[in-house]
Amino acid sequence: MPHTPTHSPDSGRSSMARRSVLGAMAATAAAPALLGMSSPASAASVQQPRALPGGGDLGPNVIVFDPSTSGIQAKLDEVFRQQESAQFGTGRYALLFKPGTYNGLNAQLGFYTSIAGLGLSPDDTTINGDVTVDAGWFNGNATQNFWRSAENLALAPVSGTNRWAVAQAAPFRRMHVKGGLNLSPTGYGWASGGYIADSRIDGSVGPYSQQQWYTRDSSVGGWLNAVWNMVFSGVQGAPAQSFPNPPYTTLDTTPVSREKPFLYLNGSEYRVFLPEQRTNARGTTWGSGTPRGTSLPLTQFYVAKPGVTAATLNAALTQGLHLLLTPGIYHLDQPIQVNRANTVVLGLGYATLIPDNGVTALKTADVDGVRLAGFLIDAGPVNSPTLLEVGPTGASANHSANPTTVQDVFVRIGGAGAGKATTSMVINSRNTIIDHTWVWRADHGTGVGWDTNRADYGIRVNGDDVLATGLFVEHFNKYDVQWYGQRGRTIFFQNEKAYDAPNQAAIQNGSVKGYAAYKVADSVTTHEGWGLGSYCYYNVDPTIVQHNGFAAPNTPGVKFHDLLVVSLGGQGQYERVINETGTPTSGTSTVPSTVVSYP
Repeated sequence: MPHTPTHSPDSGRSSMARRSVLGAMAATAAAPALLGMSSPASAASVQQPRALPGGGDLGPNVIVFDPSTSGIQAKLDEVFRQQESAQFGTGRYALLFKPGTYNGLNAQLGFYTSIAGLGLSPDDTTINGDVTVDAGWFNGNATQNFWRSAENLALAPVSGTNRWAVAQAAPFRRMHVKGGLNLSPTGYGWASGGYIADSRIDGSVGPYSQQQWYTRDSSVGGWLNAVWNMVFSGVQGAPAQSFPNPPYTTLDTTPVSREKPFLYLNGSEYRVFLPEQRTNARGTTWGSGTPRGTSLPLTQFYVAKPGVTAATLNAALTQGLHLLLTPGIYHLDQPIQVNRANTVVLGLGYATLIPDNGVTALKTADVDGVRLAGFLIDAGPVNSPTLLEVGPTGASANHSANPTTVQDVFVRIGGAGAGKATTSMVINSRNTIIDHTWVWRADHGTGVGWDTNRADYGIRVNGDDVLATGLFVEHFNKYDVQWYGQRGRTIFFQNEKAYDAPNQAAIQNGSVKGYAAYKVADSVTTHEGWGLGSYCYYNVDPTIVQHNGFAAPNTPGVKFHDLLVVSLGGQGQYERVINETGTPTSGTSTVPSTVVSYP
């Protein structure tokens, strides 16, 4: 059954504030020894900083196990005790398991904790046991089980079913569950997630109380129910298209996909695997032998540790290295600038970038094949015009053969402390694939208020031919998504409008009541979306009226399938679903208003 609200607006106010991180580490290495120099002038002419090294250890917060490691369960429990309720804490962990078989484990995952196998295939690393997310810390409410992940493991759950009761920013990638998967907390309390990709669940998936979910390029033995919005693309065993009753949106294939890079072991050598692009994808990449793609040795990565400067990260990129961000918090006084085609920036354990002085955290040039994956950008107290920019303004090169991918890259404004940003994520490069993001203006925590964590816009897409698979964008002061590029496509969208609007005037958009959650620009002639939902919970002023969740030009080339808007408990209402189409929400019964096809 539906539950309201999806997040408790007043919870988390006492969450721990962000603490300062380690001091800056030295970025300059000593010059090479000089031999046979006859004068100071000639010595100076050849003196240069030593090149930054590639590879190296993964730091103290990457914990690596092998089947012979003693005390694995005790270590897992220790990390969980620390992270279970540390929603806005500073701890960050990656738990990595070398290939082999592990018996009798229950890895409970708290905040900012990633668990992953180190094989080339999930079946290389088997846990006869569970990887569990539940909601005991929050009285059985799973709507705040953010920022944790599981990847590249095979599980044989003790009870036959693994529990994965997560909310946003908690990907389940490249997993093989030899049994069923339960997406609800113990007691079937509120739940608001979630995302599965490149995974095989032999048994059935039971969402139960999960309000929405997106599953991509996977295989399931069955799917038990739906609440508001369940979307599938390229999923073997998915239920048939039936929106809105039950609310299943099912695409036979995913138009374009390229799986997230991942760390693995080749013998004793760490490497990063780069899966190849697929078109019209269906099912997992790994089910029939070695996955297709290329790999890079860790020696081609600068292995960054918290405390490193942005200047050093940029020096490593200029030198030709990729970036591996080990778990922790990185303060930036200038943007990380990715200029080289095919550069990989891969985070472990929710490595977190904080721009301290109003800069953009990361920018890319208009080049082929950049892969950004597995990190969190947390807005700083000085307003940043943008937090992530893919391609410069005016980018126009065709990247269809080798696009940039943005995968499990999450953005937060407020919650862990005061933060501000005008537009969180700007996509200028053509053909970019946004594959699972949660862009969140915080509705709880510290540093939260209508103007305290001001953030007008979530995502702005300027580039043509951009594809979003799994788009979660919530609570922005104005538009959550603005789409200006041609031929854009979105498969699955989840949104909540800002809870904390003080009154109707605060959200008034000219003559229109409120800013749409998803706005396609009037200049766009071709666009398509499947399985998109927007919810309102105007608890500060429940009389607020939002005209619609979706706004787009009324033209044959702009098409939407399976849209819904929901008023959570009657706290505010929608007049329409898209443009002037769709029935108003009303009352307190939290029943979606739906549109199956538009126009």
